[in-house]
Amino acid sequence: MVKTMPFLPLLLSLFLYLSFANEAQCYQQKNVLSLQTFQWKPQSSPPSCLSRKSRRQNGATILEIKHRDYCSGNIIDWNKKQPNRLILDDFHVHSLQSRMKNTASHMNIEDASKTQIPLTSGLKLGILNYIVSVELGVRNMTVIMDTGSDLTWVQCQPCKLCYNQQEPLFNPGTSLSYQSVLCNSTTCQSLQFSTGNSGVCGSNQTTCNFVVNYGDGSYTSGELAREHLNLGTTPVNNFLFGCGRNNKGLFGGTSGLMGLGRSDLSVISQTSALFGGVFSYCLPSTEAGESGSLVMGGDSSVFKNYTPISYTKMAPNPQLSTFYFLNLTGISIGGVALQNPSFANGGIMIDSGTVITRLAPSIYKAVKAEFQNQFSGFPQAPGYSILDTCFNLSGFDEVNIPIIKLQFEGNAELTVDVTGILYFVKTDASQVCLALASLSYEDEIGIIGNYQQKNQRVIYDTKLSKLGFAGETCSFS
Repeated sequence: MVKTMPFLPLLLSLFLYLSFANEAQCYQQKNVLSLQTFQWKPQSSPPSCLSRKSRRQNGATILEIKHRDYCSGNIIDWNKKQPNRLILDDFHVHSLQSRMKNTASHMNIEDASKTQIPLTSGLKLGILNYIVSVELGVRNMTVIMDTGSDLTWVQCQPCKLCYNQQEPLFNPGTSLSYQSVLCNSTTCQSLQFSTGNSGVCGSNQTTCNFVVNYGDGSYTSGELAREHLNLGTTPVNNFLFGCGRNNKGLFGGTSGLMGLGRSDLSVISQTSALFGGVFSYCLPSTEAGESGSLVMGGDSSVFKNYTPISYTKMAPNPQLSTFYFLNLTGISIGGVALQNPSFANGGIMIDSGTVITRLAPSIYKAVKAEFQNQFSGFPQAPGYSILDTCFNLSGFDEVNIPIIKLQFEGNAELTVDVTGILYFVKTDASQVCLALASLSYEDEIGIIGNYQQKNQRVIYDTKLSKLGFAGETCSFS
């Protein structure tokens, strides 16, 4: 016993050293954010979204993505734009939750039409954020891309009522390939599954009319038709879309919307013979006006990811089958894994139309506490709208931010880009908030928003029902 005594203090010292070293290593998982990047200067001229960039590479079609704020045709006041995004995003998420609850409770179509719920995600208050350009017939169209929508639609001539858009309206009268869909066809009947509203016969009792109403007074209506579509240089014959004759809403100067959902009417389903039901995107940082890419096709050699792709299975949800769901299994902050029983509930939706990620209240509470523990020593600032964890960083040039990782079934992982962790309510950095928010109730469905998807290659494989993540500095070039 006497000979072993001297080793006990040594072993104890070694144990303590390793413990502190491990703890220190956890807290070293941070990234540097330059605050100057987000202190936007006033614009001298209005931006334009009229991009025509596309290319074909290794069997994939690649379209340039831009943020919709650069498509409005107006000079942007960022100190108004940033707070307004949060307010609109809150309405959008409440609408999504209402729609999902009503669908899950088997509300019939007649009852659903009486509620103020958008039939496609993100459109209700015009907050869908990313746009691409395609060619419909012989006309270039800039459209909002949305993974929560299925029916693609554009404004058409003759237009009884149309909102302002930067490009000329699509004119089916000048196209030899335009064909109206008959109202008694199975295609017309498929509108009910894709949009929640069944197709109706037009005034001549032959054309299939669609109607989408939004609770804020926004709407689109017109006829379902087929037309020749070019995705870059890739032709898509007999493409089904909505030709909108009556349209009103906050659609940011775009020509319409591209549906990337999972029903038979979506672009993904209609091009499955060309691209195998696989698409991916890289959403650029919104503040710099940079470009990203929408890739149609599954050849990963065209990606520019700097981390390996990790895949997770899409979680089945028969009642909400047109949306994309994943099983969230954990979250880590600065290397510290959070423990919460709510992770066992699994399902979370990934949506390109929601801005800020929403988490169950118990999970958000744990995330908030750990983030505040690691991001300490900064002056507090009041919360704003849905964001309640805010700081005054106006006296700093740069800050070290704890790395946030979302873990999914199958050991897949999304490492949130440094630009997707803090949200600048004020451009002088006097009110900067953790860019995550809590849902109102534990039984609501969580949502991964596009703010946390920035600078990520997100791959959707609808045939194999899997979704992948990889870090990528988004750029079209």
